[in-house]
Amino acid sequence: MGGMDAVLEQLWRYPVKSMLGERIGAAAVTEHGVPQDRGLALIDRETGRIASAKAPRLWRGLLRCSASIEGRDGETAAAGAVRIEVPGEKPLWSNDPQVDERLSAYVGRPVRLSGSRPADATLDRSVPEEVLAAGLDAEVAAALVHLGSGSPAGAGFFDFAPLHLITTSTLDRIAELGPRGVVELERYRPNLVIRTAEPGFAENDWLGREIRIGARLRLRVIARTPRCAVPTLEHGTLPRDVAALRTPAAHNRVPVVADAAGEEPCAGVYAQVLTPGAIAEGDRALVL
Repeated sequence: MGGMDAVLEQLWRYPVKSMLGERIGAAAVTEHGVPQDRGLALIDRETGRIASAKAPRLWRGLLRCSASIEGRDGETAAAGAVRIEVPGEKPLWSNDPQVDERLSAYVGRPVRLSGSRPADATLDRSVPEEVLAAGLDAEVAAALVHLGSGSPAGAGFFDFAPLHLITTSTLDRIAELGPRGVVELERYRPNLVIRTAEPGFAENDWLGREIRIGARLRLRVIARTPRCAVPTLEHGTLPRDVAALRTPAAHNRVPVVADAAGEEPCAGVYAQVLTPGAIAEGDRALVL
């Protein structure tokens, strides 16, 4: 069988949209993606929109919070509950009665934590170039994004599709071209990190192609991933890094899909699940 051989190097999930996630060793991927990935989100009670760090003036503080499925230090919660850590505060669980009150106090706006994506869920995506030019606290132009247009019904709070992939080749190229000589993969929030031997922005050529990982999982790449201001923001203890966006903007402006009218700074690709399957770090990945 022909195709490009690669390896699944890392596997990630993000239980609450725009919060830090967790690296996991294995998962049974379904048509909805990695179980409990982006399964919860904050909804602004005033606007009805999904809270997303894509609008950093309001929501960048979410990237200082973390969410995980497994408890620590003997903590337990009801099945499916998510542990949320907020800077400077005692951790809480997603099913705690005070979760909305505490998260509202942290973000400075009335929000509710939800596991049900509204039928026409939307979020604000600030124009990234304007964020870089005007600063994080400036009111800048924003596009209204309708969530999940590449996802099946009932999927989580995905911007577009159930899985986001990025290659080590792309990360290495961004690091090579950037001023720091390094870039942290956490800034791009992938589900799958694929180790490839191809040089440069390898996954640019994967549009429309099938990827097989492990014994059963089959994916189809449906779009390149346009980057917003999120990679430039603080992520937990990671400081701001404007080059995480400026480098792709300078060196990898490409059409998001084949028939796109313009080009955008991209890093990584989105994929749909053709055949569900269990995968684990170290599995062979074959790009057909």
